[in-house]
Amino acid sequence: MANKTVVAIPARDEAARIEPCLIALNEQILLPDLVVLLLNNCSDATAAIAQTLAPDLGFRLQIVSRDLPLAEANAGHARRLVMAVAAAEAGSDGVLLTTDADATVPPDWVSRAVTGLAAGADVVCGRAVIDPLEATLIPAHLHQDDALECRLIALLDDLAWMLDPEPHDPPPRHTEASGASLAVGVAAFRRVGGIPPIASGEDRAFVRALWTMDARLRHDPAIRVTVSGRVVGRAEGGMADAIRRRMVRQDEFTDDQVEPAGDAFRRYRLRRRVRRACTGLMDTGLAGALALLPRSLAEALALRRFGAAWAHLETVSPMLRRRRVRFSDLAIEITAAEALLKPLSRSELLAAD
Repeated sequence: MANKTVVAIPARDEAARIEPCLIALNEQILLPDLVVLLLNNCSDATAAIAQTLAPDLGFRLQIVSRDLPLAEANAGHARRLVMAVAAAEAGSDGVLLTTDADATVPPDWVSRAVTGLAAGADVVCGRAVIDPLEATLIPAHLHQDDALECRLIALLDDLAWMLDPEPHDPPPRHTEASGASLAVGVAAFRRVGGIPPIASGEDRAFVRALWTMDARLRHDPAIRVTVSGRVVGRAEGGMADAIRRRMVRQDEFTDDQVEPAGDAFRRYRLRRRVRRACTGLMDTGLAGALALLPRSLAEALALRRFGAAWAHLETVSPMLRRRRVRFSDLAIEITAAEALLKPLSRSELLAAD
């Protein structure tokens, strides 16, 4: 079977949005060979609309309908199923892309992802941005909260780059791992067993699993997919749930990828030392810095892959225990992160002279 570029889309009752989703895919600079649309417990006209569009599309559209049991009728299991179907169609050296049925992708979405994979990445992550018109319906205080949260996330990522750079993912970059825009080679997809069978957060869990296998992740900021800003979503635990909840009352804690600036500074310094230790470089003080017995560190390093070793250490080292950041503390943590970055930025400039 020839290797193909295949797009996988899970959908549930998306009659109002599936047409612009498919038309955007039909306007690609590089058309996919196939789009697999998996209808998860649909009760509306999504299938009929897609079937009507199919003859005029520049790619083959495969529509798969599934009536999943209640416990599996969610976005995570639907994406797992549709990606598995897409992988079988793509071939062993094929390319898989996935987006959402309420998303519209830019014309260079497929071509940029394929180019990123051809350049050496194992997975290419794009960004999800809320439709500008629908964003106006979201209260201003949510946008303000989001701006502060994104600012801190960006600063913490700057710390990561300064303290433990990953050459395959240089700035400019971002930190998202969204099912609205993921591209991965079939070989890498199969190496981690596909999309994890969880109800939500399957996109982040999938990318994390690849990272622990030392896959080369690329977070391309130029890939920006427009998604709906609706407050009544189809996926429990998804973006719509978060928006609706925060419209009523601000969450106490920010996203779970956010941590205090001082913790992030320590984390990335230690991560660099562990990365070096995985290459065989001696670091007699590393176990102590991690507050571990030497044998515990040795067990982690014996896992061979750096990603696996680091993931293990994050579960056993008290120095790597994650703490959450409250929304009320965002401004304080932003100031702390900026202060930590100043001397690092200065040293980088001196090194370049």
